[in-house]
Formats: sequence, C-alpha cells, structure tokens
Amino acid sequence: MPSIRKTCRAWEFLILYASDTLASVMTNITKSAFGLTFVLTTLCALILLTVARSQNQQPKPSGNPFGAAPQMSQAQQEDFPPHLLDELAAIKTAALGDDYAYRQVAHLTENIGPRPSGSPQAKAAVDYVAAELRKLGLEVQLEEVKVPHWVRGAETAELVEYSGQAAGTSQKIVLTALGGSTATPAEGIVADVVVVNDFDELKALGRDKVAGKIVLFNEIFDKQKSAAGLAFMAYGEAVRYRGAGPKAAADLGAVAALVRSVGDADFRLPHTGWSSPAGIPAGAVTAEDAELIADLAAQGRVRMHLTLTPQKLPDATGYNVIGDLKGSEHPEQVVVVSGHLDSWDLGTGAIDDGAGVVIAMEAAEVLQKLQLRPKRTLRVIAWMDEETGGSGSKTYTQDHASEFANHVAAIESDAGAAHPLGFDLKMTPQAAELLQPVVGVLQSFGTTALQSSPYPPGADIAAMSEAGVPALGIMQDSRTYFHYHHSAADTLDKIVPGELRENAAAMAVMGYALASMRNPLPR
Repeated sequence: MPSIRKTCRAWEFLILYASDTLASVMTNITKSAFGLTFVLTTLCALILLTVARSQNQQPKPSGNPFGAAPQMSQAQQEDFPPHLLDELAAIKTAALGDDYAYRQVAHLTENIGPRPSGSPQAKAAVDYVAAELRKLGLEVQLEEVKVPHWVRGAETAELVEYSGQAAGTSQKIVLTALGGSTATPAEGIVADVVVVNDFDELKALGRDKVAGKIVLFNEIFDKQKSAAGLAFMAYGEAVRYRGAGPKAAADLGAVAALVRSVGDADFRLPHTGWSSPAGIPAGAVTAEDAELIADLAAQGRVRMHLTLTPQKLPDATGYNVIGDLKGSEHPEQVVVVSGHLDSWDLGTGAIDDGAGVVIAMEAAEVLQKLQLRPKRTLRVIAWMDEETGGSGSKTYTQDHASEFANHVAAIESDAGAAHPLGFDLKMTPQAAELLQPVVGVLQSFGTTALQSSPYPPGADIAAMSEAGVPALGIMQDSRTYFHYHHSAADTLDKIVPGELRENAAAMAVMGYALASMRNPLPR
C-alpha cells in the first residue's frame, strides 16, 4: 500500500493539474494566490488524515541505521501511536495553510486597537474573542476580574540648564510614563538630574545627594546577548531598574525617577512597562536621550523640566475569556492553550500579545475544521491584565486551584510572533522526553527545541506551573522582539504572516498532542 506522504503528494499533483477548474468553481475562495494555497493545503491535510485512518500499520524500519530517525521508546510508542502522529501531521499541514490567526490579530490590532486593562478597547476585545470562539462551537465563559485602570496624560521633558547651553535654548527629551506612575503638577517640576548606572551607585550617593532630585537609571540593554538569541536574559538584567528603580529612588527622597528604555534598538523610541508603585512620577527615556543626559551630567549640572500627568482611576471590571473544546473521553482533564489579551497603550499590542491569543484560538479552529475531537478538554484562554499586575491569572487560580490536579498541561505564548524554535518547558525530564515525537512532527519548519527552564515559561501560567502542572511556552526567535516591545512600534506590520502560521501550527500540534496522548504527562 502506498505511504501516506506519497498518497498526499499524488493527490496534491492532481489538484494542482486541475487548478483552473477548481478556481472557476471556488471563485470567492481563490481570488488570491494564498486562497488557492489554503484550499490545496487544507484538502491535502484532510486526505492525509483520511488515508491515515484507513492505514493503521507500523512503518517499516529503515534499512540504513545512519539515516534513520531516532527510534521511539516503548512509552513514546504507547502515548503516540501511528494514527495520532498522522493526525498531528494533518493538523500541522492545515495550520500552515490557514490565515485564521492573521485575520484575527488584524482585527484586534487595527479595528480594536490598544487594549490596556480597564479600557473600552479591552472590553471590546473580550466581546470579540468570546464571539469568535462561540462561532467555533466552544463552550465560552467570561471570568470576571478586577483590574487596575491607569490612563496616560501629558508627557514632556526638556533640559533647561546644562554645560555649554546656548542662551535662550533648551533640549527636548523624548520619554513616556511608566505604568502606575503618579503625576507631576500640571505645570510640571524642575529639578537637578543625577545619573546612576546601578543600585549600588544610587546607594553610594545617599539621601543627601538624591533628595529633591530626578534620578536617571542608565542601565544599558545588552545588545550582544540579544543578537545572540539571549534577548530575554538581557531583558531580565535591565528590566529590574524599570520595576524597582523608582521605588528605590523615592526611598532616598527623589522627586521623580527615569529609566533608560528597556529595548535593544535605538530609534529614539521610548518603551513603557510596569513599575512598582513609588509615589513619585516615573518615566522611561529613549536610549539616545539617556546617553545625552549622562554625557552632560559628566560635564556639570543638569536641570530638567518634567511633566507627566497620568491618572489612576478606580479599579474596573475586566474578563478572562475561557473557551472549552470538550474532550471526548476525559472532559474533566484540561489542556490550556493561551495568550494575554490586554496590551500597553502606546502601540496596538500585535506582538505583545495579540499574536499569542490568536494562535491559541486557531488551535481550536483547526481541530474543528478537521473534525478532530481531543480525548481531553482543550481550553483556550485569553488572559486579562498580564501587563499591570496579573489579576487575570490570579483570579483563575482562585477559581480553579482545586482543579489543577486535572490540568494536564498549560501552554502560553507571550514572546512575540517570530519563527518558533521550539518550547521552553517546566516539567520533569521524563515528561519532556515523552514529547520528542511531537517535535518530530514539527521538524519540517524547525520547531524542534525542548529547553528545560527552572522558571515558569509564562506569567499567566506561573501559578499552575508552581502547583505542578507541566508548563510550556513557545520559544520564538527573539532577536528583534525588544526592538518594539512595549513601544509605539508594536503594530501589525511587525508580524510576518508565514511565521504566525508556524506558531499556530506549533500551538495546535502540541495542544492536541497533550490532549490526546494515551497517558497524561507525569509530574
């Protein structure tokens, strides 16, 4: 009997040969080259799945041991029999030819726009995602969450005194308020600026040299680490000054705090983000402006006129969107696929994290299209308030902690939309080893890494992970992620449609594998 792949290729050749006739019959679907490709790949996936179900025999071992794929262990063969591997291959093929995720993220970012917690756009996004999941036939609930509601105001700064200043001039500083910042008076404040490179330098200055001044933390993002694929390590080293710097400055009497933007591209673009409440105005200046201030401060006195007028409004009501594709055999057992729906307000939240939400949505969409029902429940979650406190995941933990014993695994995508390299894992080595056949399915586009992590691979699934639930995060190519992260440049054009389809395929294949493998992953 011919192999599944040969059969698929034969059918694909016949479909291509008859494409003119197919195009005339399906005019509305195939108006573009992509539309025709979508039809072909979907038909191929369905044919592959049909043939797989009619052919349930073990493949013959390769006669060439040096060219053979690694042999599966007995446990892997039991958990991933041939028919399940063929279903996973069909899911991959269908997802790689599907533009569902891109259409969804285009609507979230361009039609709805930025989605900060507590905003009208966040509520509109909740309603939209819930409606789309209902269209897919999922059981949908909105889980109520109390969220902070902070809104940005005026943001200006200028240097009004510095060495070598031309008479009657000032220098504009480009900056943005950090999330949760308090406000200056409407007319702003004028104060001397002191520059420090780290917490030790701040401590060494002491209260006498900090009180009444504006402190600038000039921690430089390590671009070499980022370019080498260690962007999140570089981010972790720099972001602590954004998170804790303003409070440390306030404790020594500073009247405001600024940080060098946490990003690795110098486009004179400020990057916002959460900062621990400090009781003083706090902002992020661009890398270029941080360099300017540091250079001038080395020459003598620097004074700044700073105006930041954000508002902290009463807490608002937000929602986690939860959609269940019920399992056919063990509906009480749950596999979570997720991303966070809220975003910062400067851009439109495309790579952070509209992309994560829509690839989770597509995991359910592909299964419904192929008429595949997992053994366990596949739960799509669009989290609320990841950016400003994590109240969405905290509420989910409060409401569902008693069910975590039946949460088989949880996946979150919150690292962009670039090419997926594999998965970050927080689980036992035995559990990780069992997943090797899954990345074998994804090998055709390079999503093969299974990298163990001592930390939960997603903020929203952290509580589940700490409770022992096996946790996975999609590991994307992060080399350009922090060019745009938390900035006005986080927009739809940063998403490459083909790479988004790869992410959707990775999420759908892994989600279905976890929900349909014979035994749950060991803990």
